[in-house]
Amino acid sequence: MSHHADPARFRAAASRFSTGVTVVTSSDAEGAPVGMTANSFTTVSMQPPTVLVSLKRGRTWQAVSTTRRYAVNVLAADDVAIGRHFAGAAMAQGAPVLDACDGFFLLPQAIAQFGCEVVSTVEIADHTLFIGEVRCCHHQDGLPLAFYASRFRSGLGAEIRPGDAMAYPAEGWSV
Repeated sequence: MSHHADPARFRAAASRFSTGVTVVTSSDAEGAPVGMTANSFTTVSMQPPTVLVSLKRGRTWQAVSTTRRYAVNVLAADDVAIGRHFAGAAMAQGAPVLDACDGFFLLPQAIAQFGCEVVSTVEIADHTLFIGEVRCCHHQDGLPLAFYASRFRSGLGAEIRPGDAMAYPAEGWSV
């Protein structure tokens, strides 16, 4: 017998995991840039540099499936309008400018950018995990845009140094 968590409770619980906000970009069949806001991004390996994104079927999914290439643009704290634009809410001042670099469409204001070639895919429910080897990457200083409790959040909290953290009683736990 298969039991699944209630979707509303799952969404509420999953929203308590703070994530960064990215825009995944690619190009459509005509070579025009397409993109979508995504927070399902993670590094996979350092050797070779590899990352993955989880995309639901749509224009960007189709573009990545066809070209086998994508870029991940990590948004800065002041890029909320860009995050909303690529999530489907059009920006009042128009779409952000995209730069093509090494054949990847990158958002120049992003605090980190990764141009990737797809090396593997995994189909899971209504999403596809696109695992990509990083062909080029760039970064610049800035605070990240975060997403927590279904809301955009600005920057980071205060740093917690190891000496500031309370000790956890590890009795009975293996690590």
